[in-house]
Amino acid sequence: MPLSPSICGVVLAAGASSRMGRDKALLPWPPVAEGTPAANTFLGAAIDLLQQYSDLVIVVAGKNTPTIAPVVYAHAGFLAINREPDRGQFSSLQVGLQEVLNQGRDAAFVALIDRPPALPQTLNALRDEFLHAGPEVWAVVPQVMRQEQIVHGHPILIGREMIHAFLHAPVTATAREVEHHSREHIKYVPVIDPRLGMNIDTPEDYDRLSSLEMISSEKEF
Repeated sequence: MPLSPSICGVVLAAGASSRMGRDKALLPWPPVAEGTPAANTFLGAAIDLLQQYSDLVIVVAGKNTPTIAPVVYAHAGFLAINREPDRGQFSSLQVGLQEVLNQGRDAAFVALIDRPPALPQTLNALRDEFLHAGPEVWAVVPQVMRQEQIVHGHPILIGREMIHAFLHAPVTATAREVEHHSREHIKYVPVIDPRLGMNIDTPEDYDRLSSLEMISSEKEF
């Protein structure tokens, strides 16, 4: 790219967390035993991480706005509200990306709240690839090898062209469908990150995090 873009962070946190039974945005991070004071939350850690690589971080909230707004503001994030979160995650993506443009930025890291925060070196690799890519690259997506399978994860880093592709898609679309139609403009970046692609949807998923090597051996959160 001839000019370095202004990058936002976008965290999609408007989901109902129905399978978890409590808001995933407020889950302690790193995981701790129930009743133990937490150092941070999934949402706070996501904002803290993205702030190191972006100009500002936008969190998309829904019906959970009253409960997560204090976390957003405590971590110096910006709040965007999806007034119709029941339409699904893609509607939250569109709300967040429209706010990116409203803030005068033209690129965005997009992170999902139901994932542990990626390792810093993953965001470094994505940003470096994106800044040195040609105009034909609209997005960079991290990938890891897991049990001999390629797994794609988040955050992804997208430019203005990909932002417009998402915004101009019908609300009934999915991010996967839009990415598929734009696949010739997506660059996949191999990284080493054991957190990548992990979905934390249920209490059992969250409980398993505590015993994983990637958590117990990680010194920097």
